[in-house]
Amino acid sequence: MEEDDRPRPQGDAASKLAVEDLGPYSQGELSERIRLLQLEIARVEQHRARADQHRTAADALFSPKRAS
Repeated sequence: MEEDDRPRPQGDAASKLAVEDLGPYSQGELSERIRLLQLEIARVEQHRARADQHRTAADALFSPKRAS
């Protein structure tokens, strides 16, 4: 079975991170965690923007043409 064909696990990584106890982390570890999360946010935003562009292009291509 292709990896993309597998069902998605319940919950997502962000919700799992939200309940993690941050108490054991040092200031440096927390700063690094913030840096990594900011990079992930940027990656997700870029993916969303590309998906929006793709959807807009598909809508323009496949939507019925109006007569003027």
